[in-house]
Amino acid sequence: MRIILLTALCAVMSVSILAAEQDRLTVYTINYPLQYFAQRIAGEHADVVFPASADVDPAFWQPSTEIIADYQQADLILLNGAAYANWLNRVSLSRRKLVDTSAAFRDKYIHGNEGVTHSHGPDGDHSHTGTAFTTWLDFNQAAEQARAIADAMTRKRPELETVFEHNVTALEADLLALDKQLQSIVATRPDLPLLASHPVYQYFQRRYGLNLHSVMWEPEEVPSEVQWTELERSLKEHPARWMLWEAEPNPDSARRLRDLGVESMVFDPAGKRPNEGDFLSVMQHNVKNLQEVFN
Repeated sequence: MRIILLTALCAVMSVSILAAEQDRLTVYTINYPLQYFAQRIAGEHADVVFPASADVDPAFWQPSTEIIADYQQADLILLNGAAYANWLNRVSLSRRKLVDTSAAFRDKYIHGNEGVTHSHGPDGDHSHTGTAFTTWLDFNQAAEQARAIADAMTRKRPELETVFEHNVTALEADLLALDKQLQSIVATRPDLPLLASHPVYQYFQRRYGLNLHSVMWEPEEVPSEVQWTELERSLKEHPARWMLWEAEPNPDSARRLRDLGVESMVFDPAGKRPNEGDFLSVMQHNVKNLQEVFN
């Protein structure tokens, strides 16, 4: 009798586990911030996948046919919006699965960036013309993107609404804490002139009121003599003493900047998966770096 009961119990447990696994959402994202947000919100109730390798910029990534097929099989596909990831215009994905996480503030997109076509890493040539896409660097907007993800998950799994609401509220609190910190930091010296190595900080600049001028440099490359001449000319009108970089700059670049009286600091946009930590820890480190600049 005990054996029969034990067997029946095991069968029930197996069915329950299988049902739970089958009920897990499969969520694909097109950048790392959205993956982080989705994982925080869904917890154990979803498999959240960002399939790009760590050595590519997701904004200019071209997924393989096999990876596109994986996207097509997902329950939800989280988009950044703001013209992020042009490959989306060339593939067929089910509209009912697509979630444009920045749709709520589409009227606040920044358009008309000046840009130069260039290349870095394995991504090939690209330019930064058109619509600015690093929407999440305005942490108030990032919180709106997180809320859009939670709403989409709730529509798919309404029975988990309480779980998703609890988790997104905690995530929003973390993002808005960063937002408040940055506003306080910049308010101490709002006119402080700064440089950015790349035009990816537009929403960051607008939200926090930075006096920021962007050039078109890459961390791993040493700028040409023409670029150095342009910078020296720019410094006469915009006497910055700090340059924000997406990643650690080439030592030769940092050294020559220092000779011009400009120090380097990293403010990582975290569009791709970090080597260490997660989105929140990277942003907390960014805020700490910026605090040192404004001190």
